[in-house]
Amino acid sequence: MAILSSLVFWRPSSDAAEPLLPRVQALISRQEQESERLIGWAQLGVVVFFGLLWAVAPRPDDATLFQPVPIALSFYLVFTTIRLVLSYVSVLPGWLLFISMVLDVGLLLGLIWTFHIQYGQTAAFYLKIPTFAYIFVFIALRALRFDARFVLATGFLAAFGWVGMVIYAVNTSGMDAITRSFVDYLSSNSILIGAEIDKIVAILVVTAILALAIRRAGQVLASSIKEEVRTRDMIRFLPRDVADVVTSAQDIVKPGDADEREAAVLMLDLRGFTRFCAGKSPREVVDLLVSFHKRIVPIITGYRGVVDKYLGDGVMATFGAAHASPTAAADALQALDAIIAEAREWHETLSQSEADPPFVNGAVTAGPVVFAALGDDERLEYTIIGEAVNLAAKIEKHNKTEGSMALVPLADYEHAVAQGYEPQGDPEIVKGRSVAGVGEPMDLVVVAR
Repeated sequence: MAILSSLVFWRPSSDAAEPLLPRVQALISRQEQESERLIGWAQLGVVVFFGLLWAVAPRPDDATLFQPVPIALSFYLVFTTIRLVLSYVSVLPGWLLFISMVLDVGLLLGLIWTFHIQYGQTAAFYLKIPTFAYIFVFIALRALRFDARFVLATGFLAAFGWVGMVIYAVNTSGMDAITRSFVDYLSSNSILIGAEIDKIVAILVVTAILALAIRRAGQVLASSIKEEVRTRDMIRFLPRDVADVVTSAQDIVKPGDADEREAAVLMLDLRGFTRFCAGKSPREVVDLLVSFHKRIVPIITGYRGVVDKYLGDGVMATFGAAHASPTAAADALQALDAIIAEAREWHETLSQSEADPPFVNGAVTAGPVVFAALGDDERLEYTIIGEAVNLAAKIEKHNKTEGSMALVPLADYEHAVAQGYEPQGDPEIVKGRSVAGVGEPMDLVVVAR
């Protein structure tokens, strides 16, 4: 039972003192299950190969009518097929894996044992059968799984099994069959103990080497999966395009790495959010923000935008910053149109159960920006820097003064139209507006009232 328990519950780990997280264990278990399926297919291939080889090979003239090979192969084919099917149904239990290893070794050694009966020789005859080499095939099969104990179990079974074969041959052939002459050993049914020890040592050495290699591979697998899980979890906190920039970089990203390009900035804010959330629990506030983000983020990404920051009750998104785009301004304005339409529906839905819910304000600007990695060697953050960013925040706030929902500078609006943006109606142009924080009056386009 101790062997079975170790086969079931042991998992490779890069650090035995550091327990694996459940989600990491789940991924490793999935890899092990796939390995068992691969082993099943390999076993099926082996038995089919042996069967075809036996079918087409001519029978030796000195063989008797006793032929156990087709019987053994038929039984092994049935067992292997059942085992393979079960591996796709559920995780194979440890006892079944142990039985499979015993059957692999036992069936091969059993066939080798029958050779002296087939050819009417003493038991020492089967010790020279070349079929012995297939023992290493069954040991190697277990290396397809990242678990050294399966290799060790198969190797020890094979070594102890061959010890038993040698003892049986000595007992039935008599002590007189033991020789110290290598020539006599090769040319007769004599037994050379040293030769049998060599075989057993070879089994154990190959087993140990494979087990060591698998153990190291298991540690690498566990470390790789842990890093994969950590990376996957961390990437969820990064915009996808930013994650792509980091992971596809030819060199390690360093503080100050930057690219300058034309981009567009979309700034959103929930007007009246602070008042609306007065008296609500933090959990209720979070749920409200999540419901808002679930509606607008797919729109932003759908128009090839990237959410750069979640600013409390606001959102800053960029278009053409992480990856250069010839339609950045047009994409940003199309996204703003779709967000305003979605925001109206969201506001109407909230109005059915809440009094005076917040409404969305937005602004789009375009211009040259720097897409840069800021921070130090320990922690970096990709962000964009440029006048378009600051201007977008100022114009978004100007919605309150203008009594509008969404604004865009006239020059950027015309730039977006040149890139293919199609207005949903006649643009409402307001000229000479004084925007807080901006030195000169600006001509703006009201995207939505």
